[in-house]
Amino acid sequence: MFLIVACASLITAWLAYVGVQDAARFKFEATADDALNRIESNVDLNLSLLTSTRAFFRLRGTDMSRVQFRQFFEALNVDRNFSGLRGIGYLRLVPTGKEEDAERDIVKAQGIDLKIFPETDQAWRTPIVLFEPLDDSNVRGIGYDMFTEPPRREAIQSALDAREPRASGLLLLGRAAGNDRNYPGFLVFSPLDSPEPGSKPVGLLYAAFRAENLFNTALGKSPLLPVNVEIYDSEIDPDRVLFRSEARPDNSLGDSLAVTRETKVAGRTWILQFRPTSAFSPPTSLAGPVLIGIGGLVLATAIALVVRLQGHAAEAESELRLTSEKALLERDLLLQEMKHRIKNSIARMMAIARQTGANSKTIEEFTASFGARLQAMAASQDMLTRSQWQKADLGQLLRTELEQVFGQNIDKVRLSGPPVELNENATQALGLTFHELATNALKYGEAVDEKDALRVEWAMARNSGRRSLKLQWKEANRAGVAPPSRSGFGTKLIDMNISRELGGTINRDFGQSGLTIDIEIPLLD
Repeated sequence: MFLIVACASLITAWLAYVGVQDAARFKFEATADDALNRIESNVDLNLSLLTSTRAFFRLRGTDMSRVQFRQFFEALNVDRNFSGLRGIGYLRLVPTGKEEDAERDIVKAQGIDLKIFPETDQAWRTPIVLFEPLDDSNVRGIGYDMFTEPPRREAIQSALDAREPRASGLLLLGRAAGNDRNYPGFLVFSPLDSPEPGSKPVGLLYAAFRAENLFNTALGKSPLLPVNVEIYDSEIDPDRVLFRSEARPDNSLGDSLAVTRETKVAGRTWILQFRPTSAFSPPTSLAGPVLIGIGGLVLATAIALVVRLQGHAAEAESELRLTSEKALLERDLLLQEMKHRIKNSIARMMAIARQTGANSKTIEEFTASFGARLQAMAASQDMLTRSQWQKADLGQLLRTELEQVFGQNIDKVRLSGPPVELNENATQALGLTFHELATNALKYGEAVDEKDALRVEWAMARNSGRRSLKLQWKEANRAGVAPPSRSGFGTKLIDMNISRELGGTINRDFGQSGLTIDIEIPLLD
């Protein structure tokens, strides 16, 4: 349940996040397109000056004075309407070797005698004849041959070949005039044809644009756009940056919202990169997907806890039911076991009572013998009860039975052997056996009188892969021991317990030093 709800919530949060990102991207793309439209509109507006200027030259001809050209330029009100424009000029197109024609045009236009500069090995010369506004900072540019400079020559040649306006690449404006301060910008050249039909161009009109002023004018219109703009000439290269806006991009948004556009200006490709600034605000906050994700995880956790608690309750109920059933079953088994054990004990006691009565001459003798044997059985039963009828220790069983017979004299008996666990049947049988052996030792031996007169030793053995218990009972007697003339009930009880009950063997050795009894019984693993 947790995984299902959590996954569903996280997927929903992710979809919401993707939706927010898409909405932000769509909004910024629209903002970037708005900025691009402003730039393109402003550039088109400024390029329209070339069209107007070309119409003026067709009307008045190329034989124009500086004063006439200035009057036309001032009528355009460039400072107010075209703030990105640095100026408009006219280039005379003459073959190399005929520089005198262009120099005469300069004298007519400017009233000063200037030589075309610098020297060149190109086939054409394109000196500046007219330029406005003409002030002290750029008057030194009159007569400068733009065809001598490769970037300008490339744009001029392209304009002549296409017979259409063509823009140059990135240039430093003012360098041709020898100014100390140069401005990044570009030039746009437009061929100027002779009035005669089918004639070749006699010159070129050109407009010089300061990139910073041109683009800031476009982007500075109200309302201000929250974009950082970088404009590259032809390719994205740090050395080809036409313009970089002052508003810094918001690095926290990364490049996920960055937009790249291309535009053509007078046959020249510009690449524009737009990035959002800190003023850009996505249409939808990211808090929504975050809250959805957190809320989903909280809900999944709550559901998981409820399900887990219900599961624990069900497990507890099931465990209680199983425990109850198990307790009832164990109670029934215990009752059956008790009935079985009681029946066996009663049968054993009846047999002992019959045999004890048959071998007793008086009631007192019967009572003493039968009571002692019942006590031996009770001791065995007590040891089994303490171990929940599982196992009984051989050494402890032997010590218990001997204590009942010898009392405090048990300290004179030596017992030695490893720990051996006996099952229920072996415990009851050996308990009676040890009682009978101890009783006989007390009656006929010297166990009470001499220390170590009675020694019991046992050990474990393994025969044919089965474990067996070997026990040796030794009663010391200085007068020697002779075999009895007849076997009493105690001897028969011992033999029956060892041979029939436990499936073992018993051997007695009556010698000059006393009695030795060797008992061996198999043990179940």
